[in-house]
Amino acid sequence: MRALARAIQNLELPAVEKISQHHQDPFEVLIATMLSAQTRDPVTAAASERLFRVAATPGSVAKLPEKRIARLIYPVSFYRNKARHVKATCRLIVERHGGLPGVGRKTANLVLILSFRSLENICVDTHVHRISNRLGWVKTRTPADTERALYKAIAARWWPYINLYLVTWGQHVCRPLYPRCEACVLRRSCARVGVAQR
Repeated sequence: MRALARAIQNLELPAVEKISQHHQDPFEVLIATMLSAQTRDPVTAAASERLFRVAATPGSVAKLPEKRIARLIYPVSFYRNKARHVKATCRLIVERHGGLPGVGRKTANLVLILSFRSLENICVDTHVHRISNRLGWVKTRTPADTERALYKAIAARWWPYINLYLVTWGQHVCRPLYPRCEACVLRRSCARVGVAQR
């Protein structure tokens, strides 16, 4: 983890990390994280900014027509579904403060880490799941299994940083296809599970 912390210092941060640095509001981190699923970081950042320029509170987003939200967040992946979830989430935040559609463990954990500075959560997205298994830290099939396994496999002081380090590393070096193993600071200790020899 220390090697990764040093290695990512000059790399571009994931979009949600950048948003959390500029927007301390947990609501904005939540919505940006919802938009980020299966979407490239520049698209997430631009879509979030467009939406927040028009409506920056749960109440103001809830009042927007779903089609307007969809136009504002396009071209994020699944923008129509996400527009529906964002609107419903904002409505529920305003009405009940509970049961948030489109907010799973990954999103909830990331919001807790970035906005509430939680030290007790691990956020597992596709990069964290893939790289944790590739390194041999865990042997799991799903992100939920990976999260549970990482709580046991990694010292607690690193929990809030795992997502930042592995997502950044996964976007630049340990990519899903054609990982750049020769450029990896962890190559000597990596099990390279699932990596074809080239």
